[in-house]
Amino acid sequence: MDRQRKRADSLDQNDSALELDSSPLSSCEHSSSLQQTHPTIMSADYEPVCSEEKNLDVDFVTRAKNNESIPMKDLCSDKVLGLYFSDGKRRVDYVLTYHIQKSGSTRRQSSKFGDNSFIRRLRRSLSKRSSRAPLQPKEDPEVAAQEHQTDYHEDDKRFKRDEFEENLQKTGLELEKDEGSTIPGVGFLKIHAPWNVLCREAEFMKLKMPTKKVYEVKQGSSVVEKIRMFIHKVTAPLHPKVDTSRAQCQKPLSHPFSREKQHLFDLSDKNKFFDSKTRSSIVYEVLKRTKCIKPKYPLGLTSLLANGVYTSAYPLHDGDIEGVSAEPNDRKLLYEQWASYSVFYKYQPIGLIRKYFGEKIGLYFAWLGVYTQMLIPAAIIGVIVFLYGCATVDDNIPSMEICDPRNNITMCPLCDQACSYWKLVTACGTARASHLFDNAATVFFSVFMALWAVLFMEHWKRRQMRLNYVWDLTGFGEEEEDHNRAEYEFRVMQKKVKLEHSDLMDEKVKLTCTDRLPAYLTTVVMMGFMIIVTFVIVFGVILYRISIRAALHMSSHPVVRYNIRATVKTTAAIINLIIIIILDEIYGAIARWLTRLEVPKTDKSFEERLIFKTFILKFVNAFTPIVYLAFFRGRLVGRPGNYLYVVGSYRMEECAHAGCLMELCIQLCITMLGKQLIQNNLFEIGLPKLKKMLRRRKSEMVSIQEPVPHKTLKRYEKDQLLGPFVGLNPEYMEMIIQFGMVTLFVASFPLAPLFALLNNIIEIRLDAKKFVTELRRPIAAKAKDIGIWYNLLRGLSKVAVIVNAFVIAFTSDFIPRLVYQYMYSPDGTLHGFVNHTLSYFNVTDFDPGTEPLQPMHLGYKVSVCRYKDYRDPPWSSTKYELSKEFWAILAARLAFVIVFQNVVMLMSDFVDWLIPDIPKDISLQIHKEKILMVELFMKEEQGKRFAARDNQDNCTVPLSANQRPPQPRSRPVSQANCS
Repeated sequence: MDRQRKRADSLDQNDSALELDSSPLSSCEHSSSLQQTHPTIMSADYEPVCSEEKNLDVDFVTRAKNNESIPMKDLCSDKVLGLYFSDGKRRVDYVLTYHIQKSGSTRRQSSKFGDNSFIRRLRRSLSKRSSRAPLQPKEDPEVAAQEHQTDYHEDDKRFKRDEFEENLQKTGLELEKDEGSTIPGVGFLKIHAPWNVLCREAEFMKLKMPTKKVYEVKQGSSVVEKIRMFIHKVTAPLHPKVDTSRAQCQKPLSHPFSREKQHLFDLSDKNKFFDSKTRSSIVYEVLKRTKCIKPKYPLGLTSLLANGVYTSAYPLHDGDIEGVSAEPNDRKLLYEQWASYSVFYKYQPIGLIRKYFGEKIGLYFAWLGVYTQMLIPAAIIGVIVFLYGCATVDDNIPSMEICDPRNNITMCPLCDQACSYWKLVTACGTARASHLFDNAATVFFSVFMALWAVLFMEHWKRRQMRLNYVWDLTGFGEEEEDHNRAEYEFRVMQKKVKLEHSDLMDEKVKLTCTDRLPAYLTTVVMMGFMIIVTFVIVFGVILYRISIRAALHMSSHPVVRYNIRATVKTTAAIINLIIIIILDEIYGAIARWLTRLEVPKTDKSFEERLIFKTFILKFVNAFTPIVYLAFFRGRLVGRPGNYLYVVGSYRMEECAHAGCLMELCIQLCITMLGKQLIQNNLFEIGLPKLKKMLRRRKSEMVSIQEPVPHKTLKRYEKDQLLGPFVGLNPEYMEMIIQFGMVTLFVASFPLAPLFALLNNIIEIRLDAKKFVTELRRPIAAKAKDIGIWYNLLRGLSKVAVIVNAFVIAFTSDFIPRLVYQYMYSPDGTLHGFVNHTLSYFNVTDFDPGTEPLQPMHLGYKVSVCRYKDYRDPPWSSTKYELSKEFWAILAARLAFVIVFQNVVMLMSDFVDWLIPDIPKDISLQIHKEKILMVELFMKEEQGKRFAARDNQDNCTVPLSANQRPPQPRSRPVSQANCS
């Protein structure tokens, strides 16, 4: 990093002489005369918007209404309002906004602090006031400003802005201010990067740019390629109507930009060589590197935003998307072909998304598209499994035995005193519904989903490699763009100050594990505390279910007593959903606070630590109730006469006779649908619209208090009213939790892939509309993969195999049915299975005070009741002890888990080995690019060699016939070189 920073500083110094002459031009005579007066000094006064130019849009509208002819000059200066400087030529590459403090009717502008030496000295002294530590950078830098209340004096802020803007001009950037905007109290600093700055920074950032060399991408002749091309032709109507500038069979050869090799690139149109995405990312790199050095510690852009010196920072959108006046642009094309619900059935224009938003966002939507596409076969198989359960429910012998009224089976009470004896036939509906999700096809579907997860990961790796090749990211390394965070540098500076007075001062000071030890301990304690809080809340819901069931059993209303199970299950699942949604927001804020305490060195490290903490907390929050239902409920109950009690007299709840699988399915269904409908859709649609409405309302209220002339909003003013981009982490986290819902407990809910597919079809268009219409344009960031999210996905797919094995073995009745059918059934069928799973209990063995208050509820006296367990009967010598059937079934369950896990893991590893990570055609094309690049440089060197030889031949003077070559001497004679 130090080497790169020194190189950047040296580049700035080497180019400073050239960039002084490229200072911003303005149509204002004051600014131009000032530049002529001081041609070698970068003035702090850069051009304000002239009064004539401020009202160009008003004149345009007025003349249009009066049917007057509009001069071409006005049309050119008014093109795409706000996308250009006031001269209509220089494009606005980046915008910084700040608060304007008005005194009376006069507005204080920085231009009044011109070259007055006394004012400069006063500014220098005031800017050295102590200030607070900066906050961490976010995906979009202005987000930090919203989380920090500042108390700086307005003059102090203005002085810091003046110094920062002077330093920006020294780097070659051109600036223009607009303090008379339609939004009262907000000033805009427009930034333009001239050609020499773009070239210098592109070379420093090692940006790969297309060269003049274009080669043909030959399609492979293998069967796989032919099949792929056939599928591409068949699915042609599903592709978006996005015009490509170059045929798909051609690709330009890319090379890192170099000012010495500009002849390799097509610079015929310099205005289009660097697109708007690249220009804004270049300017952002300069803004991050430029600092205010007059305060006690350096202040970069992120620190200035966090301290309120600037209020927001963003690149501009390309233009409008609606209206007759909206010119064709990439944003409008994205709105029509991507963010519209009418094109929900089409593929995403991934190339255009990458062109407009950058590689990082492009990779997210490409991954989301692959995930949604892979959900189609999983949803189809899941529906088939569900339909199989529906078709075979009438042929299921155990459910038929439960529903047969001739089987007069009396069950033991489900709670103490309030609950009475009940007939097994009343559980007929639950038993039939459980068969829909607990049948022979469930095991097949679990194996299929385990292999599906592996195929999805392999498919994504191949798709990612193809995108890396198409987007010229094959040689990209993230470490090239990794910068130290502002807060880390501030803490290092504090450590340096402490070590200056001691003998422990080293040449290179950095934060060690010892410095971060208090933060690490805080993180461990807080994470453990939050997980315990989640367990306590889940336990509270368990107590709610126990108490509400007892209360409903005491009700005299027959309808209430008949729907006790459905009422308790549904209300408890809804309560769990509400708690999950609330805790998700709390845990996200806590994870960010803990990550800030650790002071990570780089943005990448900060993001990975934040993702890991947030994932752990949200995963535990979402899946703790599900894990309890799958593996713990009904197993910590005890038996009649010896039940397990918690918190005094609360008896642990039992599963229904058909098992807990149905309740697990209800919990999964409500949690999954609720999170998708409420947390995802409502929060992603409703909250951005509400915030946008509040910002507009606030702006209108201010404009009522401070009347301004009616003007058309310019591009940078419209973008100011949009919401800031907070990063991709919430989007990824939402999909990762959904992936866990789809894979971890799919054995109990085969319709989960279908619900996920329907949600994602809507989710893609919701996210697209949010990115295009509701949010400011994000800073384009490069990335060659999805980062830590891939490791999380891979870990979940591995855990899913183990979880589904335990769900089939211990939660469902699949293994007990197999054991009974092949070991205990007299005829090899499931007849008598229900009776085999029920144990006997003598009602005289109830503990005092636990027997039912209404023992004659069924109309007769009960002497023996049944309960679901494998225990010896009361007339046995070892009454109520675990029977040999229990141990046989337990052994079969454990054996199934081991066999299932190893077989599926082996099949997954075989599929992983069988499918190469890099497609063969892509590896061949990458090799071909390297050869072509070598040939290009060899040809260039050969051309230079021939040119040098021709130059040397032209410099050689031919000898006459009577002249002889000079004789060798003892001492060489110095000869002048040919120039």
